[in-house]
Amino acid sequence: MTKQRVLVAYGTKHGATAGIAEEIGRVLDEEGFATEVVPAAEVTTVADFDAVVLGSALYMNHWQHDALRCAHRHADELARRPVWLFSSGPVDSSAEQHEIPPVAQVAEELEHLHARGHVTFGGSVTAETPGFVARSMVRHGKGGDFRSPEHIRRWAQEIGAELRADEAGPAKD
Repeated sequence: MTKQRVLVAYGTKHGATAGIAEEIGRVLDEEGFATEVVPAAEVTTVADFDAVVLGSALYMNHWQHDALRCAHRHADELARRPVWLFSSGPVDSSAEQHEIPPVAQVAEELEHLHARGHVTFGGSVTAETPGFVARSMVRHGKGGDFRSPEHIRRWAQEIGAELRADEAGPAKD
């Protein structure tokens, strides 16, 4: 039996969301899937994949442009396969403490793409993050890396379990 192919695409400005996408890809590989992790701007087709995970960093409650463009450009193909969405953003521990609903823009994408689910992971703004806003946040003690590998792994494992269940088909009585 051939491995199901899963595309993990992401939009990121400074690389923190790429780290989340890479961890999702690693877990799905461990779960027995053939995964490809690529920046959303580089996605030319999703037709070669059995499922897609698409994510983006949140800036001012909006997804990064490359991720949105990817969702819009491939909407017809995405609507015909299992899709999950993720966001990264809060620079605090709130994403670990409770489920954070998708922002309005992402909720629209969830519906439009018939996505199976969405999760918001903590973000990361550290001294290595470029830009005035990032430096200011870190200087005022509001930065940090709030990406939780355990949270990311659990979610990716849930995706793997759902894909395996789909492949097995409906249970017989």
